[in-house]
Amino acid sequence: MAMQEQRATNACRVAFVTTHWSVVYAARDKGSPQSDQALETLCRAYWCPLYVFVRRRGHTPEDAKDLVQEFFARLLQKHYLDAVEPERGRFRTFLIMALKRFMANEWDRARAQKRGGGQELLPLDTALAENRYQEECTVEMEADLAFERQWAITLLDEALTRVRDEQTLAGKSAEFGLLRPFLTVGSEPASYGAVARQLGTTEVAVRMAVHRLRRRYRQVFRELLAQTVATPAELDAEMHYLLQVLSR
Repeated sequence: MAMQEQRATNACRVAFVTTHWSVVYAARDKGSPQSDQALETLCRAYWCPLYVFVRRRGHTPEDAKDLVQEFFARLLQKHYLDAVEPERGRFRTFLIMALKRFMANEWDRARAQKRGGGQELLPLDTALAENRYQEECTVEMEADLAFERQWAITLLDEALTRVRDEQTLAGKSAEFGLLRPFLTVGSEPASYGAVARQLGTTEVAVRMAVHRLRRRYRQVFRELLAQTVATPAELDAEMHYLLQVLSR
């Protein structure tokens, strides 16, 4: 029964198709019943990249957590999102510029108010965000570039999660667990032959399965990225840019 419930949950997630910009519009429409959910979606998508950016600026983990939480709260309180339109450029560019203004002009006052009893907007995974920062902190990198890298990694993680969910729905969860290391940079996969023996198949079949999964992984990543640009014409340039960012 638990497996059936999990599959139903995953099915709903896969079936729920929306666009990045529609989420932005819903978040800024405070009269909409979907506003709070949309804002939560945006917060979770950008939490790690913004946290890493703030940590790169020299803030402690606790201050970085509080700062980003308070910034998200101000997105609606001060109507920051009203100025967002796809034709004006990337949403993440708008977001990082708004965060910089908030840090320069409002953070000290907001921090003082929080000491008097401010509450968290969302229970976000600080440990994950701090791990991401620690993984990057040994590399000399500007805070803006660290933000861009974490945004690209966030998209890759989401793409991988969606591919995993698809494989689970197809009854191939165990197979995906063995093939997943072949999809991600930095992992140490077993040999094709070793995986073939575990799956009771041939090495050629494993290579073909990995090829299909890699192709699907790239396709899903591209689909996710397409939701964050204003026009299809921008997609190839954005793909090229993010791949460059990830290679640094």
